[in-house]
Amino acid sequence: MVGPAQRPAGRFRGFGRSAARIARHPVSEVPPPTLRLKIDRDALASNWSALDRMSGKARAGAAVKADCYGLGVENCLPTLIEAGARDFFVAHWSEVAPVLEHAAPEQVAVLHGPLDSSEAAYARATGVRPVIDSVRQAKLWTESGGGPCHLMVDSGINRLGIRPEEISDPLVQSLEVEVLMSHLACADEDSTMNARQLADFRAILPMIDHQAESLANSAGIALGSDYHFDLTRPGLSLYGGVPRQELESSISQVAYPEAAIIQTRNLRAGETVGYNATFTAKHDMRVGVLSLGYADGILRSWGGAAFGHEGRSLPILGKVSMDMIVIDLDAAPELVEGDWVSLPYSLPDAARQTALSQYELLTVLGHRFDR
Repeated sequence: MVGPAQRPAGRFRGFGRSAARIARHPVSEVPPPTLRLKIDRDALASNWSALDRMSGKARAGAAVKADCYGLGVENCLPTLIEAGARDFFVAHWSEVAPVLEHAAPEQVAVLHGPLDSSEAAYARATGVRPVIDSVRQAKLWTESGGGPCHLMVDSGINRLGIRPEEISDPLVQSLEVEVLMSHLACADEDSTMNARQLADFRAILPMIDHQAESLANSAGIALGSDYHFDLTRPGLSLYGGVPRQELESSISQVAYPEAAIIQTRNLRAGETVGYNATFTAKHDMRVGVLSLGYADGILRSWGGAAFGHEGRSLPILGKVSMDMIVIDLDAAPELVEGDWVSLPYSLPDAARQTALSQYELLTVLGHRFDR
């Protein structure tokens, strides 16, 4: 046994020996992944164009936060730009750099605004637009030198945004506001709150100088022209989400998860599958093991769903594991290890199947997928 004095120092004991072994036996090429996420760029472009048309006289921007809702900035942003998008919204400052590889700084806005002087300095150095969300941020931005920014006013969602009564504050009034915006809380529902927020936003508009106005997200676009103003900010529907029925005929699926079968095996009648033995084979059957699970965003709420192959249904058996799912291959007996199967991922249908929101279904998809 190796004593304490002989163990390698440091947080990751043994890492040096592993690195040395890798150096002696270099791998020339990483094996291809057994998960892939196909992204239909034509559908993405079509979705933006449809939302832009539905925005009427307003121009449609694009929410590209959370790495384009999990699909990858490098995959989606060039397509959105080619389709005509010119206004892009991220949440975190850490999301700025990948977007600037494709878009001009003045086209990029950071919704969370500057938390401290370092973030204000970063905004100034890059040229992106901070979205000012509080009087404190207005003070911070002004003291750092000021300049063009956007301003978020809370009209009822009570997340970020200055309160309407704070808009008269001299620090707010001194801002150089390009886009004055608010955010709808219930646009995906026929709620009286939509009209109330619209009225409150309209009341705010004369209170501060600004160049453009923005209120509607994807669902808000479907509420009609009263909600469009100068700029709409679709997100979910760009990537295949349908938050309101009015969008159903205009929005196409963008993301298609697929997994390779890593093992096939035969079960005898009475044998069980997976943790807690929740599935018992009623007859002899052939099954396949897939190399994905809840670590990849395919959560246990997918239990009872089915994968597909050339129109045939391959039900999930037992519980979803961290990185393995077992499926019934009776309907596709020719499938072998290395063959690919697909998970039906039309977001409205998948939301009904899993009880997850369409937003969650997109953003939880893990990094092990080859996008």
